[in-house]
Amino acid sequence: MGISGRTNNNYEDPVENLSNDHLSYENDELDDFVHDTEDNLEERSHVLDSFLSDAEKPLYEGCTKYTKLSSVLSLFQIKAEGGWTDKIFTKLMAKLKDMFPENNELASSTYHTKKMLCPMGLDAERIHACPNDCVLYRKEYNELQECPRCGESRYKVSDNGDATNEPAKVLWYLPIVPRLKRLFANAKDAENLTWHADKRTKDEMIRHVADSPQWKHIDDQFEEFGRESRNLMLGLCTDGINPFGNMSSQHSTWPVSLVIYNLPPWLTMKRKYIMLSLLISGPKQPGNDIDVYLAPLIEDLKMLWDEGVPVFDAYRQETFTLRAMIYCTINDFPAYGNLSGHVTKGYKACPICENDTKAIHLEKCNKQVYMSTRVFLPRSHPYRKLRKAFDGKPEHRSAPIPLTGKQVYEQVKDINCVFGKPYKATTGQACYKKMSIFWSLPYWEHLDVRHCIDVMHVEKNVFDSLIGTLLNIPGKTKDGKNARDDMVKLGIRPELEAVKKGKRDYLPPACYTLSKKEKRVLCRSLHGVKVPHGYSSNIQRLVSMKDLKLIGLKSHDCHTLMQEILPIAIRVIDPGKLDSLQAQVVVTLCELEMYFPPSFFDIMVHLVVHLVREVKLCGPVYLRYMYPFERNMGDLKGYVRNRSRPEGSIIEGYLSDEVLGYCTEHLAELEMVGLPTPRHDEDRTQGKGTIGRRVITLSPEKLDQAYLYILQQSAEVHPYLEDHMETIRLENPGKGEKL
Repeated sequence: MGISGRTNNNYEDPVENLSNDHLSYENDELDDFVHDTEDNLEERSHVLDSFLSDAEKPLYEGCTKYTKLSSVLSLFQIKAEGGWTDKIFTKLMAKLKDMFPENNELASSTYHTKKMLCPMGLDAERIHACPNDCVLYRKEYNELQECPRCGESRYKVSDNGDATNEPAKVLWYLPIVPRLKRLFANAKDAENLTWHADKRTKDEMIRHVADSPQWKHIDDQFEEFGRESRNLMLGLCTDGINPFGNMSSQHSTWPVSLVIYNLPPWLTMKRKYIMLSLLISGPKQPGNDIDVYLAPLIEDLKMLWDEGVPVFDAYRQETFTLRAMIYCTINDFPAYGNLSGHVTKGYKACPICENDTKAIHLEKCNKQVYMSTRVFLPRSHPYRKLRKAFDGKPEHRSAPIPLTGKQVYEQVKDINCVFGKPYKATTGQACYKKMSIFWSLPYWEHLDVRHCIDVMHVEKNVFDSLIGTLLNIPGKTKDGKNARDDMVKLGIRPELEAVKKGKRDYLPPACYTLSKKEKRVLCRSLHGVKVPHGYSSNIQRLVSMKDLKLIGLKSHDCHTLMQEILPIAIRVIDPGKLDSLQAQVVVTLCELEMYFPPSFFDIMVHLVVHLVREVKLCGPVYLRYMYPFERNMGDLKGYVRNRSRPEGSIIEGYLSDEVLGYCTEHLAELEMVGLPTPRHDEDRTQGKGTIGRRVITLSPEKLDQAYLYILQQSAEVHPYLEDHMETIRLENPGKGEKL
């Protein structure tokens, strides 16, 4: 759990050989564990001697079950699991030490516990930064006392004007190479890291990122990289968090996390395998200057691509050269712009359509809207010729073709961006503010999709707009006096023009306007929804029958309610059906344009049309959206104990959990950190009642409906359903799909 102040790429291998058999305590792998840790301590002989002694010394005279080291590990694991403060843990240790026989070896405080576990931890580098995000004080700037660009002091200034020893801003970097080495040092993890090559079902379906065309394109483009199945594909995610967990503070801390796509899908997004690599301290977000803070990570990624590092594979008992690359980034839309350099608002806000984005500025609503979905329809589609139902014009344009990585690189390569808050963003190109630091990676221009659109935030925004408009929720509805006035200026739907009645404006009801009775029916249906345990939050609590609106919905609640409208978040995808799904999405958006006001169609609604393309190229959505990262960020916020040093608390808590995760793999009695145990017993398949037993006798009709529902949800029946639908189509030529 060490913290250093220098950047160093000469990593020491923390482990060489590690067995994976999890046995009872009498056969715990402490010998192997100690041997693995020795490699980190060769230059600190006194620490090594103390560590070896702690691993062998019994907790007290006559104790055969616990040693000094194993007892501390067991108790520290409980501290981490329960989220205990250091103060409470110190009191517990002191009390236990007093209860045990005299001259026992139990650590007496949290400080002594961490000191004992320190040799098993990996370093975190503490790098000073300019408070205006201009530079990091490393390399040629390492000895400077003020920023070479803006002149701001490197250290905080006291009230009397004197510089203190406290840096004005800090970047925490957790080097990724030793952490990847530690994964391969565990035989089970090393085996799982080649799951995509050894155990993945290989057919025409898309179940995993490794089934995607982009993965296959990388293997074909870089044959040497693709031949070694242990080379890693990484996903990168970053977003801002409020470490204090309340809305009264505007403090923004930015963690940068990595996931490994080589793992099985049920492990990829587990907390154990989400690696924190950078922590950018607040209180202000880095914004467009995030490239300054990504530099240490990008340097390691370039080294992992160009040279690789020797790593011991405990599963195959051999050393190989590990290489790794970034497969894609996963962010909400503002962070998408920060990482890619693409603008995320204005007339060219769509990063896929780019210069072909068609936007309209609404004067009254003071926003840009994107109502050109008809360009994605087939040339012969009747909606293209409609005038009155849309913007008063027919649509003759073709769908924009996304630019390749090389074409984008040609656009951004000459943009010269000076980082730092005192400097304004460069406007050399209409679509880009900077040349992102990711372009320094040799393979970046060869990726089909470099930055993924986050489905989680798209769902949330579309759902809020849709439900807010239908239920006319103040602050969320896209209909109103300004929206009606904008329609008048556009010359569409004159029947909806606001009418002046006395001192008030009357808005004629539109086709999407719900009466109070209809709102009550909708809210009552949601209020009565019952779902399996763990499926979603209690929807009933989110429905206000008094005000007839939904309140307090989280992103996952929106996902649960929207998954029938956006059915791309499924886990097994037939590529042959994606074109049909894309056509359905386009038609649905066009039909929304026919009825909803223009103010409804912000950039988040427009991005829906590009989601299927990314599924085609990059694989299933569930490995590329932000739900797991948001949960992980919640865990990071839970580490904050000292509110005056939130980032330091996060790093200390993360490193402690990292040590415990490493240790619990060697002690059979400890629960694994970051891999939660199943909520239900393995041998229990039936649900657990809460209000007693109740016998229900179903009528024959209800029983038939239940049987039919089960059959319709069974994969084995789907081919027969498709045959039946084909028969109906042949018997009813000329009729639509919805018979």
